[in-house]
Amino acid sequence: MLVFLDESGDPGMKLQRGSSDLFIVTLVAFQDHSEAQATDERIRVLRRELGLADSFEFKFNKMNRVFRTAFLRAVHTFDFSYFGIVINKARLHGSGFFFKDSFYKHTCSLVFENAKHHLRDAIVVIDGSGSRDFRKQLTSYLRRRVNDPRLPVRQIRKIKVQDSHRNNLLQLADVICDLLQLADVICGALARSHGTKSDAGEYRRLVSRREASVQVWPK
Repeated sequence: MLVFLDESGDPGMKLQRGSSDLFIVTLVAFQDHSEAQATDERIRVLRRELGLADSFEFKFNKMNRVFRTAFLRAVHTFDFSYFGIVINKARLHGSGFFFKDSFYKHTCSLVFENAKHHLRDAIVVIDGSGSRDFRKQLTSYLRRRVNDPRLPVRQIRKIKVQDSHRNNLLQLADVICDLLQLADVICGALARSHGTKSDAGEYRRLVSRREASVQVWPK
């Protein structure tokens, strides 16, 4: 099983000084590796169809409406599910939320908790950077919070942090690079659906059949 994680917004709490109002984490899960590879290949073909370079990255906030729509229409027929957690930071109380690393880890654990019973021996790939120490902390935190010894199969087998633009020769790494972009675009669509722009609900509707759970927190 392959799981891809991405976020929209930031975990900062300085809402009057540039921090985003919302922090959203999205988990995209493929039960079958061959389905993930087929999705990866469709994304590669889409680049050629749109006249884009092989190195072009599909990033929601860097694309126009035509590219966003084409991307989501190309992938929505494949067999994957996504889970989302939408944090309304203005409604948060408590000093713990003002520590970015702790806030980020806690938000990731919420989306994994919602997806826990769908996860089976998953390889989890997180797009992003950060210090080696933080990556180690996040990996340990998620394993500790998500893996449930009462269940017959562990939920997480391995956690990897990878930049989506990296070029690798290994087949799995290639799949990871493109599918991290899938997580980015879906996370962007989810974030846009909570805004006020004219296309707010347009992109999320395109992949609505793949939506397993989206939680807005706090209520």
